[in-house]
Amino acid sequence: MEQQGLFNAQCGVEAFGLKNLKAVYYNFEAPRLYEEVLGRREAAVAKGGALVAETGVHTGRSPKDKFIVRDALTQDAVWWDNNGALTRGQFDLLLADFLKHAEGKELFAQDLYGGADPANRVRARVVTEYAWHSLFIRNLLIRPEFDELKSFVPELTIVDLPSFKADPQRHGCRSETVIACDFSRKIVLIGGTSYAGEMKKSVFTYLNFTLPAARVMPMHCSANVGDKKDSAVFFGLSGTGKTTLSADASRTLIGDDEHGWGKDGIFNFEGGCYAKAVKLSREAEPEIYATTERFGSIMENVVLDLLTRVPDFDDTSKTENTRVAYPLDFIPNASETGRAPHPKNIVMLTCDAFGVLPPIAKLDASQAMYHFLSGYTAKVAGTEKGVTEPQATFSTCFGAPFMPRHPSEYGNLLRELIAKHHVDCWLVNTGWTGGKYGVGRRMPIRVTRRLLAAALDGSLNRANFRTDPYFGLAVPTSVPGVEPHILQPSKTWASKAEFAETAKKLVAMFRENFVKFEPHVDAEVKAAAPALQIAAE
Repeated sequence: MEQQGLFNAQCGVEAFGLKNLKAVYYNFEAPRLYEEVLGRREAAVAKGGALVAETGVHTGRSPKDKFIVRDALTQDAVWWDNNGALTRGQFDLLLADFLKHAEGKELFAQDLYGGADPANRVRARVVTEYAWHSLFIRNLLIRPEFDELKSFVPELTIVDLPSFKADPQRHGCRSETVIACDFSRKIVLIGGTSYAGEMKKSVFTYLNFTLPAARVMPMHCSANVGDKKDSAVFFGLSGTGKTTLSADASRTLIGDDEHGWGKDGIFNFEGGCYAKAVKLSREAEPEIYATTERFGSIMENVVLDLLTRVPDFDDTSKTENTRVAYPLDFIPNASETGRAPHPKNIVMLTCDAFGVLPPIAKLDASQAMYHFLSGYTAKVAGTEKGVTEPQATFSTCFGAPFMPRHPSEYGNLLRELIAKHHVDCWLVNTGWTGGKYGVGRRMPIRVTRRLLAAALDGSLNRANFRTDPYFGLAVPTSVPGVEPHILQPSKTWASKAEFAETAKKLVAMFRENFVKFEPHVDAEVKAAAPALQIAAE
């Protein structure tokens, strides 16, 4: 077997059980990986030097194909209502078949860190079938110093073989696609999908399982920090502005997607960003756009002009989930350490397509836990005939697919940290105003940025607040630079009766969704629910 690259020779892939390989290439950097990618015709080159790969039928994650081994470690620790289960025997068969399938192949291995805090990071080895997957995960996780590779001993091993097809009857899974996690042996197997995001989310899932026991809060969030060391955390589901709003030229970017909060402050789990590229423009998001024109970035499912190789970010013919993955240092104001002090502010982003939530509201600790557990956003009506209403989405902890433990564990830990460090919490609606989707308009980005600036610099705390009659939230009555009527959503609607009807409908959705959490929270959190009996404004 041919072996190239720098690695700890005592801890090669043979120690994991990968044998009879044609070759294994360890810790290749971007230039070598480019050579392999292009030689294998795995991707094209865009103008500016970025690679562009296609992920085939899987243009996003496959959460229903993700499973955890149910054993003594996980039996009472995993939230099985949200996570599929495999038996030890089923996983053993799957692992044996993975190892057999890999024989005779050329594989790529990257030794990386998940976590910028040395006390709370995992040493991960990611073994991939595709060279472009090796570049992707090298961009997304934290790269050890050159000398560290000589003594690197992996704790977590991820094996990613897109050409492997699982057998549901034999392996206990749902389809030919499988993401199988064995937390006891610290192994993740990914097969039947070329979507690269499964690798990074597997590291996140592992940390979501292990860190709470150490009283470290794993968070699906972006984060930045100002000159006064006033760090801020931005929770939010896809499409709410988590990446866009944290990329503030006046503040240092810690990271755009996954962080931990421990005794010394917050820290990035990753060393890169995985930004949505749909409708990306140089004018609206110059820092992110610039990464699409750099050697070392890799884009997924972006359409290129056949002649000029210029990307067309408005073309969604392959998927709306086009992405660009790049190292964090491609962003000019990115943190060099990936670490920051305890946050001064927590922002929970929601894209309310019903158009009834205020553009910003201050949350007390109980309300923060309520909205964290709810994880609300709304998707706009689809293109299917007859579908005209927005679709409410509740993804607990703003990341249910990555949460192996019960949401109450994360919620209680977050509430404890908020109280201990006196953090201000805000709910920010980046969705619609003046009516629901199709009637109103998207909340102006200048309004959101102005409100966030006032929250982060502390001036919003000095505002006068009213209580929203539907959601019980403290809403500022005026903010310099923001039209007063925008702060009171009912005043932006043409029909007050229609606003009231829509607001009551969303209140009912919140309450129905939260029923499953009521046995796990105290009376104060239950009382943070939107009101059943609603007083007129």
